[in-house]
Amino acid sequence: MGPDPAVATVRLAVRRVLADLPPGAMVLAACSGGADSLALAAALAFEAPRSGRPAGGVTIDHGLQDDSAKRATLVVRTLADLGLDPAGSVAVDVGAEGGPENAARIARYDALDEAARRLNAAAVLLGHTRDDQAETVLMGLARGSGARSLAGMPPTFVRGEVRGEGGVRYHRPLLELDRETTRRACQAMGLEPWDDPHNDDPAYTRVRVRHDALPALENALGPGIPAALARTARMLRDDADALDEFATRAYSELTEREHDALFAQSEHAPAEHPRSQAAEENRPVTDETQGADEDAPGEGQRSVEGEAVVVLGVEGVADLPRAVRTRVLRMAAIEAGSPPGTLAAVHVDEVDRLVTAWRGQRRVDLPGGVRAFRRCGRLLFGPG
Repeated sequence: MGPDPAVATVRLAVRRVLADLPPGAMVLAACSGGADSLALAAALAFEAPRSGRPAGGVTIDHGLQDDSAKRATLVVRTLADLGLDPAGSVAVDVGAEGGPENAARIARYDALDEAARRLNAAAVLLGHTRDDQAETVLMGLARGSGARSLAGMPPTFVRGEVRGEGGVRYHRPLLELDRETTRRACQAMGLEPWDDPHNDDPAYTRVRVRHDALPALENALGPGIPAALARTARMLRDDADALDEFATRAYSELTEREHDALFAQSEHAPAEHPRSQAAEENRPVTDETQGADEDAPGEGQRSVEGEAVVVLGVEGVADLPRAVRTRVLRMAAIEAGSPPGTLAAVHVDEVDRLVTAWRGQRRVDLPGGVRAFRRCGRLLFGPG
């Protein structure tokens, strides 16, 4: 007789991920002690030896509860009993950046990165399920985010990659499975999961989505909402990946095209003047452009232009579909030093107006002290 169907399902998901990893490479399971990560760790302990790979487990002690160290010790013991070696815990200091959930996440991933590098692990497996994915999509929808955010959590990703090397690879084998499956798997294997009290604390957004928003949606629209949201995320991820690829290509072509042309110009080439540009585009000179004339810089403009680190041709950017164009503008801003975490859609939209609705606007100030401005048919991104 074979294993319980839930156990077999979790093991199959892990087996598929292991098949894509280098033979003989160490694999780690990140385990909180909850049902999802515990089922994952047990499946890895079963599958790794059969694929000729060493496997270990690590738990992160966030120090957010009085007995967190004791809990971490119990999880380590369970991991060792499953046959994972090495099995250990890492204590972290959780800061305050971005709220408690985000701060704990930052500390957790930093610790996992360090553990994976120290043990030379080929991958770290995470226990996120389809239900987690649905919650992530709903939270992205509530923020009014774009396709990339609504695409939810990717099944695999790399952190800390520098020029294609040195990154830590993460996999989410259970992203197509629901929580009920992992709970049944733990029960069938005689494992007792730990239920983190934070998972029932309504102070956390994800908890409110889990216990209030999703049940309300299923009440109103019928069952299967988590599966539908996860399916939507998968399709949006495919779309977002394609658009990102198109944008990367376009960005490379546009920057290469402008590089030689920009620096071949005389250092004293005249700046693009709002009045002449309006005439060029057959638009009347409005009060707005007249006002911009007062700010038409001379030497100061040339010095800022000389410091610009990214240059794009306005005409080439304008020819791009909006979904690609805004991605290109975001890439340019980030390349110039604007932090991705604080560069919002509203900032990119204002830069886009320099391309599609230009009426002599002087500049757009972006996070990180970066400024975008339009001169001589070009968009320049540089220090403010």
